[in-house]
Amino acid sequence: MSLRTPLGRARGLGSAKEGVHHWWQQRLTAVAMVPLVFWFVVSIAANVGADYASMHAWLKNPLNASLLVLLLAAVFHHAQLGLQVVIEDYVHCHAVKTASIVAIKLLSIALGVFGVVSVLFVAIGG
Repeated sequence: MSLRTPLGRARGLGSAKEGVHHWWQQRLTAVAMVPLVFWFVVSIAANVGADYASMHAWLKNPLNASLLVLLLAAVFHHAQLGLQVVIEDYVHCHAVKTASIVAIKLLSIALGVFGVVSVLFVAIGG
């Protein structure tokens, strides 16, 4: 039997007021990915069988390079948000949960930056 009031027992168990922002980010990245993935699939399908030089010329186009950078940013951010929700829901050890979320965030940033730099390297320099 507890001597705490119902309000005292419930404090700290409710919303942290962070979920709406996270939810909106996940929905916005999903909506952004719809036309970007459609563009990417159509573009790759149109270039099936193309040689290296024509694909290089395709990526040198500023519109294609910009859309590919946007797609990479949306995909990695969306994936990080989704994995964070899974970890928060199913990992119960606080230390493991924190370490996993930090690792997922760092990995998604690293892979996203690597992808963007690769696109820019081909589009601008190489």
